[in-house]
Amino acid sequence: MQVNSNRQTKRSANYQIKTHKPSFHVIPLGGMEEIGKNCTVIECGDDMILIDCGLKFPDSEQYGIDLVIPDFTYLENNEQMIRGLFLTHGHEDHIGAIPYLLKKFPDLPIYGTKLTIGLLQNKLVEHGLDKTAKLNIVSYHETVEVSGFSVEFVVTNHSIADSAALYVKCAGGSVFHTGDFKIDLTPVDNQRIDLARFAAIGAEGVDVLIADSTNAGKKGYTPSERTVGESFHTLFAGVKKRIVIASFATNIHRIQQIFDAAKFFGRKVTVSGRSMINVVGVAKNLGYLKFDDDGLIDIKDVVKFPDEEIVVLTTGSQGEPLSALARMASGEHRQVKIDENDLVIISATPIPGNEKSVASIISELMKLGAQVVYQGAKDVHVSGHANAGDLTLIQALIQPKYFVPCHGEYQMLISHALIAESAGLPSENAFVMQNGQILTVDEDEAYISGSVPSGAILIDGLGIGDVGNIVLKDRKRLSEDGLLIVVAALGDNGIMSGPDIVSRGFVYMRESEDLLMEAREHSVEIILRHGENIYDYSSIKADLKGELEKFLYERTKRRPMILPILMYVKD
Repeated sequence: MQVNSNRQTKRSANYQIKTHKPSFHVIPLGGMEEIGKNCTVIECGDDMILIDCGLKFPDSEQYGIDLVIPDFTYLENNEQMIRGLFLTHGHEDHIGAIPYLLKKFPDLPIYGTKLTIGLLQNKLVEHGLDKTAKLNIVSYHETVEVSGFSVEFVVTNHSIADSAALYVKCAGGSVFHTGDFKIDLTPVDNQRIDLARFAAIGAEGVDVLIADSTNAGKKGYTPSERTVGESFHTLFAGVKKRIVIASFATNIHRIQQIFDAAKFFGRKVTVSGRSMINVVGVAKNLGYLKFDDDGLIDIKDVVKFPDEEIVVLTTGSQGEPLSALARMASGEHRQVKIDENDLVIISATPIPGNEKSVASIISELMKLGAQVVYQGAKDVHVSGHANAGDLTLIQALIQPKYFVPCHGEYQMLISHALIAESAGLPSENAFVMQNGQILTVDEDEAYISGSVPSGAILIDGLGIGDVGNIVLKDRKRLSEDGLLIVVAALGDNGIMSGPDIVSRGFVYMRESEDLLMEAREHSVEIILRHGENIYDYSSIKADLKGELEKFLYERTKRRPMILPILMYVKD
């Protein structure tokens, strides 16, 4: 299959397109060739809107980084054109970067469904932005009109309630963005994906379909969320142990089924983990979670009830090292001590990259005597993303002129493009894009017309974008071979004191005294070699780094980072 990933139409200076309507542009700033950081710009004339603004969590090579967000340079350069931010749902990978966006564009109007806005508002409180943010709640089937655009919110299903697809129209044409979705014909809240509206929109004629590719490589159809509820009832039946369930905090339908099963079997639910507590509170207040007030107890009160009357709902299904489940597994949780009287259910599958940490927690829980149930043993999790069969149906309903797979690694995007081709889309009309590329769509054709600044901004503590590749390389090197510090005081008469050698993460100093003494003697020789040029800081520092690195590699086959610290004192 031929896929447009970097195709650019060449036009001569004298060539003109005869068109009756303006062109428009689709520009992903995130979500291409990655899971997370979803953010898409749709631009027409002097107007642009954003769809989602999410984050992703750092990979194993991004040492010490807390969060990763999209690069907003293109938005900053075109601030006068931005008309609004439209949200498909409330997951972190779609709303998590909004606080950082609002710090740059505080007057930006934001539109989303009730739960999505509720979760966002809760997040903005943490950043002190909740009082000034312009948040707008939109109902399903409602169309929002902003300068240059109309945006309709269409019902979909996902692993969080109130998810929506967005039907965008502008003077140049139309875009249908599915958001993250699945087709669930028996949803827990009975709010079915509106396939009839999908078909009606398709009949109107859609220029560009942008669709979720996460499960494009999986055959068949995604099971209903209700199957998990049935599994909970099977697992709860006849169990006299305390039940601990780890799940995604935002999976409201999963949480509802846990409360329902607990009530049916006469158990109380307690919640552990900050994000789980926050989401349960917001969802309950907004009416998305329904349970009796006496069905929820404080975590401090679990000791007042027999094990067979308790369900602990917790975070940590992805093996996060500081999560509540991880603290239970390590014996560090204050209120919940795991033992042979616990049944632990991990109601999630590991996100790629988290498999090892999840397996480690499972092992630690088993060592404590707990019975652990996880995906594969029972149907305790179903995906919130559409499989290949569902994606084929969406292609048939929308029948787009052009197609852009989104939200996925490269192989997922390619798999989705192949699905579109199998559903009848010409292969040249499928565009597997990279972040920052511009897809230009006019009346006659679509083509990649260029690119805009894009990439990742790294969040480390309070620092936003101040950690780059050079710092990450230093952190990687420190993690692999450690650090050797050389400290010396120099003056007119040469070395006044030192050099002292300090090792961190390189060798254990008490067991490597001979090696460090040789390094010290070698440092003395290097410094004294400079003679009258004792104040040539740069030259001495460079020689210390270069020659000590060579010396230590010959002795240890390691290359620690060498950090010379030279102080100059008067005699």
